[in-house]
Amino acid sequence: MSVDILIKNAAAVVSCDSSDTIYYDADIAIKDGRIESIGEFRGDASRVIDGQNMFIYPGLINTHHHYYQYFSRNLPEVQNMELFDWLTALYGIWAGLTPETVRYSAMAAMGELIKHGCTTSFDHHYVFPGSSSLDMLSAEIEAAEALGMRIHVSRGSMDLSRKDGGLPPDSVVQPIDAILRDSEEAVRRFHDPSEGSMVQVALAPCSPFSVTEDLLRESAILARELGVRLHTHLAETKDENSYVLKSKGMRPLEYLEKLGWTGPDVWYAHGIHFNDEELKVLASTGTGIAHCPVSNMKLGSGVCRVPEMLQLGIDVALGVDGSASNDGSDLMAEMRACYLLHRLVSSYDAPSGYDVLKMATAGGAKVLGRNDIGHLKEGMRADLFAVRTDCIELAGATFGPESMLAAVGLSRPVDLTIINGRVVAEDGHLVLADEDEIYRNADKAVHSYLGR
Repeated sequence: MSVDILIKNAAAVVSCDSSDTIYYDADIAIKDGRIESIGEFRGDASRVIDGQNMFIYPGLINTHHHYYQYFSRNLPEVQNMELFDWLTALYGIWAGLTPETVRYSAMAAMGELIKHGCTTSFDHHYVFPGSSSLDMLSAEIEAAEALGMRIHVSRGSMDLSRKDGGLPPDSVVQPIDAILRDSEEAVRRFHDPSEGSMVQVALAPCSPFSVTEDLLRESAILARELGVRLHTHLAETKDENSYVLKSKGMRPLEYLEKLGWTGPDVWYAHGIHFNDEELKVLASTGTGIAHCPVSNMKLGSGVCRVPEMLQLGIDVALGVDGSASNDGSDLMAEMRACYLLHRLVSSYDAPSGYDVLKMATAGGAKVLGRNDIGHLKEGMRADLFAVRTDCIELAGATFGPESMLAAVGLSRPVDLTIINGRVVAEDGHLVLADEDEIYRNADKAVHSYLGR
């Protein structure tokens, strides 16, 4: 038998499968975008990669991001703000988005993700000022194709402006009819539900304080008619809880549940401020959570109740959130932040380093509704990354490969990233795209966009 890629004698393969299998001194054979076998392989390969001193992991899955925010990072005027003030200050900048801005910010954000082991990423894009949403989604998809990234995109939306009691200004909201029309067209044009799909679409109204009740209700109906998933921000801050209580007379989860926004096809970003009864609702309905610890810490939003969620069987994944509230695009760093944050807050009840890795892999696949990625097994898509351990940064750190990345961390890019059976990053650099060219285009675009 001949395969496309053979990783020979990998020191450890951490599968993240349901049995928590770890293979030692194992070969990984890859053919036609899938894992052909894990174990001893006898056959030919178009390319053989020496896996000695390498730990192999499933590709990380980022379940919440805002690529466009890569171009509004580290702005002095929004440091030390909390969410509502932070959003209010930045909406005026985001009103200047164009398809070109979206393309280069997406390419830079995804490039950083890939270099740090991420192979699938969901982008929650909800700002469409003065341009067709399909043009901006096309720009994201073209950027992903150039990099070799597996992506989930969203036709996000906002229709509740400041004058009507919401948070965003008129410049970044749209009429509900246009949103629903574009949502249906985005799914028709871009969504691929097949096994191994490289592009899928979700419907994602932004948040309870930026969309109307009608938009939430109609988006849920439309998503289920079209067979796609639903996503929104929820229970991120105490201010949000107060806003919904005052405007709707109920807490955010009760409000969303009334509008059809719970179930195994729904996942929320953040989910910090749920009470005990609400956690039981999430568990009983199969509703998922994208945990974004770095953003939550930077904006002072609070600490998600991840230990209790995991104990109740709630599906919890990881997300880097918008680069401007992070201020990076590195899911590997998010893993260590998650591990340390919950050790600090919950001590013995905190998730282990391996629990965090599974949140970032198998957990991400579950939240995105994928059964073809998220763990390493014969027949699964070949999405994985490798870390060389024969370096001073990892000396003495290799006794638990399953926990190493969260407990110790990795202060550099990974050594190999493979997506759908194709090498997309190697030796710390992108393979399919020129990083210098990406930087030059991004730098030019961001200065034009910000006017500074």
